[in-house]
Amino acid sequence: MFSKTCEYAIRAVIFIARESKDGRRVGVREIAQGIGSPVYFIAKILQELSKKGIIQSLKGPTGGFYMDGQSLDYTLADIVVAIDGDKLLTGCALGLNECSEKRPCPLHFEFRHIRKELHALLARTKLNELQDKFDASIFYLGSK
Repeated sequence: MFSKTCEYAIRAVIFIARESKDGRRVGVREIAQGIGSPVYFIAKILQELSKKGIIQSLKGPTGGFYMDGQSLDYTLADIVVAIDGDKLLTGCALGLNECSEKRPCPLHFEFRHIRKELHALLARTKLNELQDKFDASIFYLGSK
């Protein structure tokens, strides 16, 4: 459903939110290992997320990636749009350029409900809430 880049971005942001809860900064290698991503690939993704303000970074020996209180208010929808754009949330199920209520593709009417529910799920899922669920051991992300 999401591009591989977007999957890694979501996992990385959740990992960073979890690990930086107490002010800790995490390095690219630790993030890559924690989410099962190639280091070079996640480094490019993190750079893009940092440019867009979703995560913060600090260079130097005590540097790394982290999230502040403001960035924890972002939602999963914000990450998806930052990486993949809004095509998943607004586009045609078959990838057609012209798909609308007046000129629907064969899946249009069924897919619009799925797309609406997916968008609602992503838009209501804030990073700080996911951070709280890790603390309660409700779910896991990978190797940690």
